[in-house]
Amino acid sequence: MAPKWRELADRLAEQIRSGEYAPGAQLPQIRELVEVGEGSKETVHKAYKALEAEGLVTSTRGHGTVVRLRTPLKRLGIARYDKAKWRDGDEVAFIADRVASGRAYNRNEQTQTVSRVEANTLIAEGLGVPIGSEVYARARLVKEGTQPTHSLTSYYRPEHVERTRIVDPTPGPAGRGGGYRVLYDAGYEIDHMRETLFARVPTADEVQFLQLPPGEPVVELHRTTYTADGTVVEFAVGLHAASRFAWEYDFKVPDSAQDRKEQQ
Repeated sequence: MAPKWRELADRLAEQIRSGEYAPGAQLPQIRELVEVGEGSKETVHKAYKALEAEGLVTSTRGHGTVVRLRTPLKRLGIARYDKAKWRDGDEVAFIADRVASGRAYNRNEQTQTVSRVEANTLIAEGLGVPIGSEVYARARLVKEGTQPTHSLTSYYRPEHVERTRIVDPTPGPAGRGGGYRVLYDAGYEIDHMRETLFARVPTADEVQFLQLPPGEPVVELHRTTYTADGTVVEFAVGLHAASRFAWEYDFKVPDSAQDRKEQQ
């Protein structure tokens, strides 16, 4: 016979899978289930921990136990940087992901802090500046509703962004078209970029910051953005909750042998 906490966990799991508790819905407080006879505080706590370990809910201080979103956001690859989105419109990258996923968004779901920092080894290499150089750091946290999805910190050389909207800490994108439109207006039109992705175990601070369930990895992104002449105008480090995104890339398959023939 299964212990009482397991029976409760199985029953709640079935209610979640059937849609009785919708994604984003908050489960009853532990004391509420204790009061209606579902078991002791320890029993309910164990049941909730089992649901969390199975990836069905997240539990955080101040937010209670919430049913996880089952459908991850599309995190577009090349298409999210289409110039028509930010140069000619107002669809910055995180909004492009929401639109592609058919999900609602609010511009102020992106918050940010702006500061001048000394470039460490990673930042200096990414921006092509000496270690210890002063650079601008624009750190953003993006949420879907109250649920954090990812953070992204972009680093810039001061001479590229001084006195622009990029260094304005107002929540939301840096004006119409976001940061890339600001660079474009300043004469730094982006032309190509390099992205590196890798998964890793999050730190304790990252678990709390992104409200991650136990055992969930993060995907770290390093993005270097160039103008046509090779000038680096942004180096960014992103941290994504692995289960909250499905990464999508659509591109033409290269044929370097054919390219060489055509150049001869």
